Amino acid sequence: MFLEVETRIKDDRPVFLTGDFCNWNPADPDFIMDRVDEGRFRISLDKVPDLVEKTYYKYTKGGWDNVELDVLGNSPRNRLFDQEELGNPDFVPLWRQNGYTPFDEETMPLVEIFSDAFEIPQLKRKRKISVLLPHDYHTNTEKRYPVLYMNDAQNLFGNGSAYGNWEIDKRISLLKRQGETDVIVVAIDHGDETRNSEYSPYKTPKENQKGEGMRYATFIVRTLKPLIDEQYRTLPERQFTGIGGSSMGGLISIYTGMMYPEKIGRLMVFSPALWTSPKIYFDAVEFFNPLDTKIYIYGGGKESTTMFTNIEKLISTIEGQGFSSEKVQIKAELDPEGLHNEKRWGQEFPKALKWLF
Repeated sequence: MFLEVETRIKDDRPVFLTGDFCNWNPADPDFIMDRVDEGRFRISLDKVPDLVEKTYYKYTKGGWDNVELDVLGNSPRNRLFDQEELGNPDFVPLWRQNGYTPFDEETMPLVEIFSDAFEIPQLKRKRKISVLLPHDYHTNTEKRYPVLYMNDAQNLFGNGSAYGNWEIDKRISLLKRQGETDVIVVAIDHGDETRNSEYSPYKTPKENQKGEGMRYATFIVRTLKPLIDEQYRTLPERQFTGIGGSSMGGLISIYTGMMYPEKIGRLMVFSPALWTSPKIYFDAVEFFNPLDTKIYIYGGGKESTTMFTNIEKLISTIEGQGFSSEKVQIKAELDPEGLHNEKRWGQEFPKALKWLF
């Protein structure tokens, strides 16, 4: 009897089986698999005597920095051995390579600098704004695209920042290779020391911080969006326009969507800092009158003790208004093991993008 795995990624790296039976050594020479065909590997169960029911395992190509990934470039859950499924090979669509998420150079989005110092009249400040275009934007000249405005651009693509990197450019590349959603991403740099005040809709007395969130939201909708729609081949309607971010960036995203539902109909809200702005629940009732709105909310159980309860309160507040499913769709992904960092938000990004658009 054999355990088999198939993969569409063809390279010279050997494939190893790892799991409980070898203390999760990712490159144990006793568990290297035999290459039986191009992209097909096999190991005899005689070599894995401890591989029994309720045994967890994974595949690697020689280390945890070369471990198997799912179709979105994320680390999948550990596999559970099932003897009844031995006739069906496992499948690995992607592999991490030397610690990095894989991507296809040919489908990488084109990064253009919309402005190195764009004037924000509502705040009297300047900000760098980048635009990520589909790789074939300049050759497929008839096509128009949805637009996603994203906060904290420094942490989203390229080399990222000291805080981390979502790697949305690589994740968009993977989606494109699978024929999934084409979208234009408008990435707006945060303002460093002014970040919290710009992303906060309300004054926070505890920190003596003024809230400039309404001005920031107005900048995106009234100033930036018309220029983007004018310069690029966008689908300008609300159902094709989204905003997204994490933490304070997630907070200002949900707020902007509530204040301007006639302009924005897709919200990507990761780990929103709802604890800083309890008034947002009131505004969800007072101002939010959506038209065909989709909201994707993610939160991690290891971020704070109130993350789940705050998200659940926001959802129940919105749903409590009695909107039909045709008006509002909410998808909540609550990960008990989720952390408050760029890596985890990057893992959630392609799933949210596919669902929203």
